[in-house]
Amino acid sequence: MKSKSFYSFLIILLALVWSVSVVQAQDVKETTLFTNVKVFNGVDEKLLDADVLVEGNLIKQVSKDIKAPKGAQVIDGKGSVLMPGLIDAHWHTMYIGFPLATLANGDMIEAAARAVPKAKNVLMRGFTTVRDMGGPSEGLKTVIDEGVIPGPRILPSGPGISQTSGHFDYRQYAGVPFNTADPMEYWYRTRMFAVADGKDEMIRRVRENLRMGAAQIKLATGGGVSSVYDPLDVAEYTLEEIKAAVDVATDFNTYVATHVMTDRAIMKSIEAGVKSIEHGYFASDETLQLMAKKGIWLCPQPFFEGDLEYPDADRSEKFEQVVKNTARLYQNAKKYGVKLGFGTDLLMNPPSENQGAQLARLATWMSPYEVLKIATSENAKMLEMSGPRHPYKNGPLGVIKEGAYADIILVNGNPLENLDLVADAENNFVVIMKDGNIYKNIID
Repeated sequence: MKSKSFYSFLIILLALVWSVSVVQAQDVKETTLFTNVKVFNGVDEKLLDADVLVEGNLIKQVSKDIKAPKGAQVIDGKGSVLMPGLIDAHWHTMYIGFPLATLANGDMIEAAARAVPKAKNVLMRGFTTVRDMGGPSEGLKTVIDEGVIPGPRILPSGPGISQTSGHFDYRQYAGVPFNTADPMEYWYRTRMFAVADGKDEMIRRVRENLRMGAAQIKLATGGGVSSVYDPLDVAEYTLEEIKAAVDVATDFNTYVATHVMTDRAIMKSIEAGVKSIEHGYFASDETLQLMAKKGIWLCPQPFFEGDLEYPDADRSEKFEQVVKNTARLYQNAKKYGVKLGFGTDLLMNPPSENQGAQLARLATWMSPYEVLKIATSENAKMLEMSGPRHPYKNGPLGVIKEGAYADIILVNGNPLENLDLVADAENNFVVIMKDGNIYKNIID
């Protein structure tokens, strides 16, 4: 019965995505030559006067005065800045545009239908790659990679894993012990969330996610804002449970990232072998220094007041605490040389889901060059921790160099001087290319 339902779901989903009216890749050419551009390569602060030749889905050549191959599409950049596609290292493909009411009344078909246009929006904002930090995004990744619908590259984690009374425990108050009468049980069966208690359950859940194609594993080892049963100050999972997840991920040659806020919970996660701290707003100076020493990544979000809205006072107050600690965290992480990633973590129906606007906020604490480097080559380095589980192995991401994936943006203006340009992709990103295919070209 479960198998029949599963395949019925797949058939309906495929029919849905094939029938959705989308703007597929335009002007797809075997070879594209960009001329008259200034290149930000994702690494160096100085812009390079060069042409960029794309052959297939990779960058073939970066140099001056490249002769256009026969049949190549030539794009005159008219002095615009050519840069790598942006990377969002904390995105939720299946949660964005997903109203809270759907948790009680919707189904996976509705969730998938809402996710399809949102995936296109991500790409059209210039984010050509996302690290998905929770949710069943593997299927959407497949149809995007096959060219069925437009969207970013996705490095899926599968459903985030938490303990009972943890960050991903959204069951009704009377939903324990776990029972099939709880409406939320549907969302655990369909892998929107996962709960595991004890070492054995943790091992099984991590293996399930890896079986389904996870590039990395996402846990929750501390309290959260959007969750119901865990205050921000709590630490979640025992050291043994976290280590069990790390051991399984390590055996699969990948790593564990974790949602965590407080200093004590962060320290326990680091002791267990976690490689990426998501959020971390209450990390002490000592913990940040340890992270810098050990090379642990920190991926916070530049949340400001009003970014996210919650229907109750408790979660609204928790979000306020996070906002109050945002500036201190960024300032101290930079001060101590912590490896910083950029991710937006926008959920459900935020007032604004503009990833570029979130990115531009980092100029409050960093130079535009530092910000753009983080959102391109530095984020790409974080993603490389997936090792052989990284689904895109034919070239590096986040850089403009020979042999790299042809994920390219042309910006009307210089974002190294005016970072606000990235906040308005509709007007300022005149060309968007992913995997050698042009999805937007308004330069002419």
